[in-house]
Amino acid sequence: MTIIYFLILLSLIIVIHEAGHLAAAKKFGVYCYEFAFGMGPLIFQKQGKETKYSIRAIPIGGYVSMAGESDGDEMYPDIEVPDERRLINKPWWQKIIIMLAGVTMNFLLAWCIFSLVIFSQGGFAEPARAIVDQVVEGSPAEEAGFEPGDIIKKITKTDGSSVTPKTYIDMQQFSAGYNEEEIYIVERNGEEIEIRVTPRYDEEAEAYLIGIVGPAGEVKKVNFLNCWYYGLVEMGIIARLLFTTIAGLFHGSGLSNVSGPVGIYQATETYASLGFASFMLLVAQLSLNVGIFNLLPLPVLDGGQVVITLAEAITHKQLNQKVKLILMGACWVVLIGFMLFVTWNDISKLFAH
Repeated sequence: MTIIYFLILLSLIIVIHEAGHLAAAKKFGVYCYEFAFGMGPLIFQKQGKETKYSIRAIPIGGYVSMAGESDGDEMYPDIEVPDERRLINKPWWQKIIIMLAGVTMNFLLAWCIFSLVIFSQGGFAEPARAIVDQVVEGSPAEEAGFEPGDIIKKITKTDGSSVTPKTYIDMQQFSAGYNEEEIYIVERNGEEIEIRVTPRYDEEAEAYLIGIVGPAGEVKKVNFLNCWYYGLVEMGIIARLLFTTIAGLFHGSGLSNVSGPVGIYQATETYASLGFASFMLLVAQLSLNVGIFNLLPLPVLDGGQVVITLAEAITHKQLNQKVKLILMGACWVVLIGFMLFVTWNDISKLFAH
């Protein structure tokens, strides 16, 4: 049953993303050769008025082949398309809207799911401030000198990375899996104090902890009108966590917290077992993650294509095709290498248990 949930999850996120590209492209008159879910060998295909709708063997990824893109034109050399219907000949602002339509749909999907799940729950626990509510007896935090009421202003790791937490969740995400000394700047009675503390492994929690407990967040009543606001709040919380993770990768930390298809499959099994609402929350989180990831300025991603389009619009020159292919090839090597790493990381965790 898990495999069915897994395919539903991937289908929702991929189809909604590519449907955004397709709808925007057709809105501006770009000829679309094919709308595909999955990659690799063809399983099923139906011819629309002008676009072919396909399902391919590997249910990871998808694409919209548009006239004016090198890969699209190469796949369908026998179809003649008027110049005005080719993506490359469209105004720069239309290109950018088409490129960003996919991530926009991912964000909208996440927002709708978060909002409706929060509405179904009838309440929303606002994220607690980064304040120490309790100090665990005998913990590293007690030994280091933390006290209830301390306001956490900043945390710095030994590699120089730091965070100024707005919420207790920000602090937890930044320190998750870290086992070396951290420097905390806390405010106590109007004065800022520096506290150095090294986490200790907790066998019951199976994690490195310093031994502080945050306050409970205030629970707000939710109705159909304000649930959309709280849906945005939840999106903001998760987006900040993702940005913290991405920033940590550049410092070489947080790699153990990143998952690939194997990890997502495991998460699907766990969330699905908790009920429909929990499963839909996973869909929303992954949809938001996919949207944010696609905004990274890498040439093979939507964000990178936007950067290239803006650069071409400013300079009034097309980027050399050979240079573009080299950049895209290099990015694919990096992304494939990263995917192999996180997949190996997920498999290693399975054997570790």
